[in-house]
Amino acid sequence: MPVPYWRLSAFYFAYFAYVGASAPYFSLYLASLGLAAAQIGVLLSLGSLMRVIGPNFWGWVADRTAQRARIVAITMALGGICFSGFFFVQSFWGLFALLIATGFFTSASMPLTESLTLSHLRPAVSRYGSIRLWGSVGFIITVTMVGYVLDVLPVASLLWMVLATYVLSWMCALAVPDAPAGAVHAEPEPVWDILRRPEVAALLGACFLMSFAHGPLYAFFSIYLVGHGYSKAAVGWMWTVGVIAEIGVFLLMPALMRRYSLSVILLACFAAASVRFMMIGWGVDSAPVLFGAQLLHGLSFGAHHAAAVTAIHRWFQGAHQVRGQAIYLSVSFGAGGVLGSALSGLAWETVGPAWTFSGAAIAAMVGYALLQWKVRPAQI
Repeated sequence: MPVPYWRLSAFYFAYFAYVGASAPYFSLYLASLGLAAAQIGVLLSLGSLMRVIGPNFWGWVADRTAQRARIVAITMALGGICFSGFFFVQSFWGLFALLIATGFFTSASMPLTESLTLSHLRPAVSRYGSIRLWGSVGFIITVTMVGYVLDVLPVASLLWMVLATYVLSWMCALAVPDAPAGAVHAEPEPVWDILRRPEVAALLGACFLMSFAHGPLYAFFSIYLVGHGYSKAAVGWMWTVGVIAEIGVFLLMPALMRRYSLSVILLACFAAASVRFMMIGWGVDSAPVLFGAQLLHGLSFGAHHAAAVTAIHRWFQGAHQVRGQAIYLSVSFGAGGVLGSALSGLAWETVGPAWTFSGAAIAAMVGYALLQWKVRPAQI
């Protein structure tokens, strides 16, 4: 059965258009409501918290219904309905409840879609990047356009733009087919036995640290730049530079995977992340330094995510594929994102932005050391 390349690509495009409209700018919306940095950090950590709970629940549902594509479409629709509540709620606890609900439904999308994509690509998983890059294209378009719009319109107009991307994601999800019959095979060993393997535990721990390190970036990078005199359009372009680098890396991943082991690629990603966050923390007043730091996004996110997803796909076979991707997202973008966002909000107000990003750099280096210690090229 041919790979539904364009239908999968369209959903990645739409979903990451949603991410591009919301992730870089929602902190600015929350700040416009008069919330403190610690409150913003807590609120922005809730999406990550739902990535701890949601993917495992939705993965369990998918395992029992074999309806991965339908679940994605339904949950995107429900997520959009929950998001519409932001038009009516501005209190901290009201926002708290809405972000919990929205995050719970939206968290289903990536583990199920990643599993679907890799199942369709079997055994040519190195082509994953050529599909995933369309998500980066969607991110670039919205993060750039929204930046220009917010320089003209009130920050509250962001809500309409994010809601539009929810609708687009839902429409694209309706067109995504499920994996062909026979794509899922009998499980070779229990999930717990896989998780107990040192290389698997080490990779998941390192991925947790990578997402933890990105917490200050996703929560406060836009606020940091605006506070140092950058326009919202400039903020959008800074995010765009990073995602352009990400696209370039996705295109290169098949060649990189043929030449280097996944462990070597991952070590390079963690080293790049540490350098990147030091550059952001101490070089915010220099546009060229920030430009260089954003180019490293291609490694700290793009190559890291592609390599991690591929490793998880290799280790979690057959009926465990959805659960494997759910565990990866829960541990990294979920638990790591929760702590990274929440603690960065506290650090922002106590030790300041530069030292907050320095802490992120240290977390990335700890992840590097963990991989170096426990993961060998032959194991991954």
